[in-house]
Amino acid sequence: MSRTLIRGGLVITAAEEIHADVLIDSEQVVALAATGSTVAEGWTADTVIDAMGKYVIPGGVDAHTHMELPFGGTAASDTFETGSRAAAWGGTTTIVDFAVQSVGESLRSGLDTWHAKAEGNCAVDYAFHMIMSDVTESSLKEMDLLVEEGVTSFKLFMAYPGVFYSDDGKILRAMQRGAANGGLIMMHAENGIAIDVLVEQALAAGRTDPRYHGEVRRELLEAEATHRAIKLAEVAGSPLYVVHVSAASALAELAQSRDRGLNVFGETCPQYLFLSTDNLAEPDFEGAKYVCSTPLRPKEHQAELWKGLRTNDLQVVSTDHCPFCFSGQKELGRGDFSKIPNGLPGVENRMDLLHQAVVDGHISRRRWIEIACATPARMFGLYPRKGTIAPGADADIVIYDPNATQVISTETHHMNVDYSAYEGKQVTGKSETVLSRGTVIIEQDRYLGRAGHGQYQTRETCQYLI
Repeated sequence: MSRTLIRGGLVITAAEEIHADVLIDSEQVVALAATGSTVAEGWTADTVIDAMGKYVIPGGVDAHTHMELPFGGTAASDTFETGSRAAAWGGTTTIVDFAVQSVGESLRSGLDTWHAKAEGNCAVDYAFHMIMSDVTESSLKEMDLLVEEGVTSFKLFMAYPGVFYSDDGKILRAMQRGAANGGLIMMHAENGIAIDVLVEQALAAGRTDPRYHGEVRRELLEAEATHRAIKLAEVAGSPLYVVHVSAASALAELAQSRDRGLNVFGETCPQYLFLSTDNLAEPDFEGAKYVCSTPLRPKEHQAELWKGLRTNDLQVVSTDHCPFCFSGQKELGRGDFSKIPNGLPGVENRMDLLHQAVVDGHISRRRWIEIACATPARMFGLYPRKGTIAPGADADIVIYDPNATQVISTETHHMNVDYSAYEGKQVTGKSETVLSRGTVIIEQDRYLGRAGHGQYQTRETCQYLI
């Protein structure tokens, strides 16, 4: 059993900041003590890491990724191997990906397919949510079994008719089941039926460029769907987690519900905090790089989203990492924006972009750790194993240099995609050393990890309810 000692850093968790030494035995944190204290000075270890002048933070928990996701006749370009390795480079040590139930198949079949994709291939630990595309009596019963096995969250879609879409009756039934078995319902809240009408009308009028993707997926249709999802959850007595909130009006629906004491939660993503419809409007089809759903919004929405993160009306920042190469994949939509695969790369950039938000004064250091590590772990039943630095927690730890500068670029990133959504953006802060369950997997710009180090994580039910 090897022991590792991290000395002299500023340990930052959601709860506190303290100059402390961290003692790791095998895969777990076993003790913390103030740097220079008699207790800390008495510790010995096989490996000592000097963190003086650096932050010591929990590894990031990205609760929304799509590795190898089939979509629109192609598939996300990151495998579990490449995507989890890129996550490690960016200081994320746990991902929660989405297993997909296809129409006509069982939840079990979809889950088994995703286990086969991930097993033995991940550089960091991983877990699964379950996408329900076919709500039937048998799949509702399967929800109970999956919750017992540690797959404790289920995503439904108000968007993508004919693919993932569920009507209000199916959504209500799934919510009722979740209320009974403890499963958390996650919702893609956009009115897909109405959006399809607007898509058809835009294409008929010759409006085919990428920017029209953002125009047809109207803010009002995100707000309407968010409102409807909240009301259905209230009828069912079910908690609700709304994914990738992009619009100020949708956020307002969440805030009002939370003010009424409902267990309603919201996630946003870096793309909505740092990018906008200006990117979608870039000429020569460059805007296709920024096609995702929910879509990017005008810049004025960013201030409201940052405010929501400060007031806890938004609780989590995940990436919705779903990369498609510009060449050969995004280009499928030349002449028809509706055929552009929806998704952006970002699993490697999230922790650094959010640290830049600390530098810029949008959020505090502790709030950075709360929205990127602790709350996603609590929300999805991984805490306190993940998301914090405390005795008994897994030793998923990042030595973070808050003064390093880097330029985000496709030339240097490790995601398997041929562009960066943040190309040329300079950020302050960088993961210097990354430990996953006590094993150093990134050290001074060297990857020391391996496919198969990452272990599948069963999850408890949501630990974040009011």
